[in-house]
Amino acid sequence: MLTVPEKVVFVLLAAASLYYAYLGFARVVRVVARGQVGPLPRTDSLPTRVVQGALKALSQRTVFRARPAASTFHAFVFYGFVLYLLVNVLDGLTGFLPPAWTARLDFGVVGDVYRLFADVLTVLILVGIVFFLVRRFLVRPRELQHNERTLLHEKVREGAVRRDSLVVAVFIFLHVGFRFVGESFLLAAEGHADAWQPFASAMAGLIGPGEGRMIGWHVGWWGALGLILAFLPYFPRSKHIHLFAAPAKFALERRRPDLSPLPTGVLEPIDLEDESAEQFGAAKLEHLRFPQLLDAYACIQCNRCADVCPANQTGKALSPAALEINKRWELNLIADAFAKGEESPRPLVDFAISPEAVWACTTCGACMEVCPVGCEQMIDIVDIRRDLVMMQGEFPAELQNAFRGMERTGNPWGIAPAERMAWAEGLGVPTVEENPDFEVLFFVGCAGAYDPAAQRTTKAMVRILEHAKVNYAVLGKDERCTGDPARRAGNEYLYYQLATENVETLNAVLIEENLDSAKRKLVLTTCPHCFNALANDYPQLGGNYEVVHHTQLIERLTAEGRLPPLAETRSLTFHDPCYLGRHNGVYDAPREVLRAGGAQLVEMEKSRNDSFCCGAGGAQFWKEEEPGEKRVSEERFSQALATGAEVVATGCPFCKVMLASSESAQAEGAPEVLDVAQLVAARLDAIQGRLDAASAASD
Repeated sequence: MLTVPEKVVFVLLAAASLYYAYLGFARVVRVVARGQVGPLPRTDSLPTRVVQGALKALSQRTVFRARPAASTFHAFVFYGFVLYLLVNVLDGLTGFLPPAWTARLDFGVVGDVYRLFADVLTVLILVGIVFFLVRRFLVRPRELQHNERTLLHEKVREGAVRRDSLVVAVFIFLHVGFRFVGESFLLAAEGHADAWQPFASAMAGLIGPGEGRMIGWHVGWWGALGLILAFLPYFPRSKHIHLFAAPAKFALERRRPDLSPLPTGVLEPIDLEDESAEQFGAAKLEHLRFPQLLDAYACIQCNRCADVCPANQTGKALSPAALEINKRWELNLIADAFAKGEESPRPLVDFAISPEAVWACTTCGACMEVCPVGCEQMIDIVDIRRDLVMMQGEFPAELQNAFRGMERTGNPWGIAPAERMAWAEGLGVPTVEENPDFEVLFFVGCAGAYDPAAQRTTKAMVRILEHAKVNYAVLGKDERCTGDPARRAGNEYLYYQLATENVETLNAVLIEENLDSAKRKLVLTTCPHCFNALANDYPQLGGNYEVVHHTQLIERLTAEGRLPPLAETRSLTFHDPCYLGRHNGVYDAPREVLRAGGAQLVEMEKSRNDSFCCGAGGAQFWKEEEPGEKRVSEERFSQALATGAEVVATGCPFCKVMLASSESAQAEGAPEVLDVAQLVAARLDAIQGRLDAASAASD
């Protein structure tokens, strides 16, 4: 239907457009390939990964994790784009083939359904784009803005993101709009409506029949496909590239050997025994692993990660979104040289994220959980911390005391190892030497051994174990810090020292040859940070154990009838510890314990995988909180207050301290903060008290 000159011009323009687009996409591939491979496999079972990545992207389930309204309009645009890959091909053929041949493209009923979907999705795309234009440029909601403390790339400060968003949105609107106009003029030229194209037919009715209607089709055809040719060379530099980068990111995400998702509590190990290594952690772009460079192109710049980041939401300098956006714009600036293998010109802390923001991270993993394209912002930050600590020696001064304590005494408090069992005085707690045939090893943890508030939880757990007649033991003075605070703070070397010593100790008492899985000894913890280290970190060092959190064991013992139901009369709300819930997926066990016996459990607005951090993770407990509008713990406790619950229950010693020490928790009538184990132990004491009273009365 095109004239011969039009066909010649289109072919020449297409050749030029595809050539420059190829150069752009090839440059992106070479840029991403500059990243490190890393120890965790990313390309094993690649065909399966590719299929799963494509299906994950097509399902849009990660997009619908948050902002349902915006996600719905995004789905309009996304699914319209997917169909338009076919629409543009068929429209191109329609323009180049003779009318007699194009009639063969009707495809019967299949063609009818295709035209219906194309017509409806065309309108939905236009509606979706208008929504996003109004939202980003007129409404400008708070979640799309950056904190004034946040470091922004100079191009971003100059408005590059807004310009790029405008270019992409206008392109989509005009491309789809021209196609809609062209199709409407074609129907008008043919002088009939198409029941399978209701919207185009309605527009054709407004246009009406008459001469010159095919000119309108030509304008629409060139407007739609010509805009593609104009946009393609820009595509690799635009945010639109996330349409291809996101499925690739899904395919390359961190997974177990069976390809199930790897918990976000797992960190990439560093080979500290590699004498040829010149860099630990990430100082520059090329030190990041290649999926982390791919993140910069996958990022859709939606700011959802900043919207759930506890540091960002309490006014601090950290914005996980800005980190990815800044990486993208730096890569755009240096792409040609970087793709050729040249060193990037400046450190990450100069343009991507400020040191203040690096140390504001609680490593809660909320950014990774909510990201619709699978970016690994938290992993970037830990890698940057590793460089700052191990290569630069630059970290908050308060951490020095914690590091020194872990190195010299095996705990971040710096208390003598001889005092590790002081909490158990008079309780008759057996050690592994005293009870070598134990079934459950109670790994007490540093907080449970040394912190007065956490000791109450430890003693409550002993009360529970004794009542349920669990055959248990503790390591006693042989126990050391798992190294979690050191590792999350970037001190991988100190973590390695502590962890290897613990693995040697644990293997000696836990590993028995020829023992079937049903008889394997359990490792019990009351600290989610210990739980995560033992379950996720230690396997990297040869420590493979069956680890259980105390709320899981309590649930199991209650179900077996070895513990009475809680039957708490006060209303409860449960705070999900990040390292128990989001990082390891344990949500139901503590809730089942709290609900047992008909207790009233009220959920906070942010709970389960959307839970808000207490502010202690990522070694924050051992340092001063970065400046902001409020403390993270205060924000979280205010969310608990909003439920009206009388008790805030948790399953982490650090969460308990942070929440109980918040300013609002000191107010008269504020809910009490208690560990689940304390509530259960109090129930046992109450039952025992009634039994004792009844026994005394009978005497």
